[in-house]
Parts: sequence; C-alpha cells; structure tokens
Amino acid sequence: MEFNVFAKACPSRPTLEHVTGRWGSLTMSALLDGPLRFNELRRRVDGVSEKMLSQTLHALERDGLVHRDAQPTNPPRVDYSLTPLGRETAERVLALILLLEERMPEVLEAQRAYDAR
Repeated sequence: MEFNVFAKACPSRPTLEHVTGRWGSLTMSALLDGPLRFNELRRRVDGVSEKMLSQTLHALERDGLVHRDAQPTNPPRVDYSLTPLGRETAERVLALILLLEERMPEVLEAQRAYDAR
C-alpha cells in the first residue's frame, strides 16, 4: 500500500497532525528523556491542560508512538514512554524544534517586518 500525505483520504494525515500539532510534538519530545508519569509530563509540557494531554496521549498511543504502562498498584501508577517508532519520530521532531529555537531571532525579525507593512 502506498501512502501520500497530500491526498485528502490518506490515513497518514491524522497521524501527521498528531505528531506535528503543538501538544503532540512537545509531548513526544519530552518523552525522549525517558518514561514519565502523567503529572510529570504535564509539568514538563508547560501550558497543556489535563484534558488536552490525555487526548494527545491517547492519539499517540493509538498511532503506536507512545506506550502506556499501567501498574496494578494502589494508587495506580501509569508511565508513558516512546515506542521505537515514537523515538525515531520524536528525534526528528526535536531536530525541527531545535532549529526553530536557534533561528527564532530571524523569525521574530521577519514578523516585525511583516507587521510594519
């Protein structure tokens, strides 16, 4: 089967959205350092709501990018980690994030020039 993300009906499109959306990319990048519990992840990804983080993790887990490990303890303990596919994907996303951080002075200057028109 061949995939083309530019085609409207391609099943890769929702996965691309999950990975490249603000919360998906930040969540996956945060997990590159190792497994995290839900609240640890929420603190690491500043600004994400509990609901949005939960939805993001469910989507990434469904896509095979994140693994959810629920421990049968009291209280329950749930750790999230990257799958091998998730790690490979997150490393590429992190490269984009680092590029953007490095080039932000140019982006800000371009925005100022645009807004001054």
